[in-house]
Amino acid sequence: MIGISSIGAVSNLFTSEKSGIKMPVIFAGHGSPMNAVEDNEFTKKWFEIGNSIPKPKAILSVSAHWLTNGTYATFAEKPKTIYDFYGFPEILFQQKYDAPGSIELATSLQNQITSPKILKDLDWGLDHGTWSVLIKMFPQADIPVVQLSISGKESEQFHFDLGKKLQFLRERGVLIFCSGNIVHNLRRIKWEGGTYDWAVEFDEKVKSLIDKRDFNSLINWQSLGSSTELSIPTNDHYLPLMYALGASDKDSKIDYFAEKVIMGSLSMRGLVIN
Repeated sequence: MIGISSIGAVSNLFTSEKSGIKMPVIFAGHGSPMNAVEDNEFTKKWFEIGNSIPKPKAILSVSAHWLTNGTYATFAEKPKTIYDFYGFPEILFQQKYDAPGSIELATSLQNQITSPKILKDLDWGLDHGTWSVLIKMFPQADIPVVQLSISGKESEQFHFDLGKKLQFLRERGVLIFCSGNIVHNLRRIKWEGGTYDWAVEFDEKVKSLIDKRDFNSLINWQSLGSSTELSIPTNDHYLPLMYALGASDKDSKIDYFAEKVIMGSLSMRGLVIN
């Protein structure tokens, strides 16, 4: 059993000691939960990414599917696999991602970031925005995972700035993993195929602004033109991108491992920030 003093000592691994390797930041367009059991062009890329980067000491995940009033971190030693969806085949509900949690990492977040206050959560686990990608990226499930919630009432600038405060984790061996979709309009899904011009336009506009490092325009996405309202009817799936960009720095190299709009109105764009 780990005592309080031991937790404090271990948490210093995430706040004081640099690992010697600067971990990347990943943003994944996670799409349908079915990606957890399918073998397709996106899941293959996720697997390749997991094998191409240094093995993290821990993963901090920011998922579009955990919106809260305030900012929380999971403190569970064994976070549960959350099936936050319905109407899918039974095989999906049989999947488990039994990665351990990390009280040490969660405690370090509380100690290092005082504004906003990082609150303790013992009930949440790993929702499908996290585990449906990590089950492909790191199938052994042997890397500790902590989820950080998205405070739903805050602005894009708030989330970008909080992403900047997470930068220190990259030099402590922690992978910052952000999961959402740049274009996410489920009401306009095309089940028979085809893609909306506005969805492609907005996805490519976001890429262009990322390449220019014009993060201010991405923070203020409402002014980006007529395609924005349809592409982001609600901002929950867009906000994880703010964390990923915030956790970058001026010398970061940004590469894309997926660049496709599927089902008409769902962008699977993913990027790695080194």
